Amino acid sequence: MFEQDYVMRLIKEMVRAILKLLFHVDTESPTVELLENKEEKETLENLLGLIDDGKINEAENRLYDLISDIDVDNLEIALLFYSYLNDKTDDFLEANGFSREEIKLGLENTADHFGLSSIVKMFLTDFS
Repeated sequence: MFEQDYVMRLIKEMVRAILKLLFHVDTESPTVELLENKEEKETLENLLGLIDDGKINEAENRLYDLISDIDVDNLEIALLFYSYLNDKTDDFLEANGFSREEIKLGLENTADHFGLSSIVKMFLTDFS
């Protein structure tokens, strides 16, 4: 339990750091409202709706399709996606076939895809 809470905090702080460094956004609770583009908001809202419906793997697959186009706006969507997912309880994740470890791995893969793996390693070194 303690380790999961620690991983949750690390993920949260890593997302905050990347948002601040790349998007000049400093917030405790990153949400859809950070996105200025209507299409990006709709895309993220659809992904978050899938999460809420328990279709986490489907949502993540759609996210991976989205970020295959290396566009910094898609990175912001991915960060907000994983931040939202990270706020879900372990019980919710487990009930829907997902884990905190998969959130960490998804963030690592996304960061690597955008050339940001060194930032992720700074935060998640203890859990690699």
